[in-house]
Amino acid sequence: MKVAVECQSPLLQRSLELFLERYLVSKKSCDIVIKDTVGTDSTDEKKSFYIGTTEEVDLIKPFSKSQLILALQKFHTPQKSEVLQEKSSEDVEEKKSEGNKMDFEILERRIEMLTKEYQQNIINAVKAFYEN
Repeated sequence: MKVAVECQSPLLQRSLELFLERYLVSKKSCDIVIKDTVGTDSTDEKKSFYIGTTEEVDLIKPFSKSQLILALQKFHTPQKSEVLQEKSSEDVEEKKSEGNKMDFEILERRIEMLTKEYQQNIINAVKAFYEN
């Protein structure tokens, strides 16, 4: 999933950039454009994901990082399936296996990063305990 953020609110813009740093790409190469104002740009309405306070948006504020990621994945899945339907069944199987492999690699890296962070926190706690 490749995401571009185009918000009028600087605070929302920066928050989304921090939440989605691993998914960010330029607007030209993105799958989804996140916006905070409905109807600001009529180009590529299919890939526009709106965040706001009304019922007509894709994600209502306030939201958590996990709610954002889940909503984006849910939004992205139908678009992905439309593209896959246009390809032959062989291409579909290849794409699915590549996507699963890629998702698994991302998960592995995330777990590895969290494990290292946890290990460093334990080491720091032990050092702090014995230094006192």
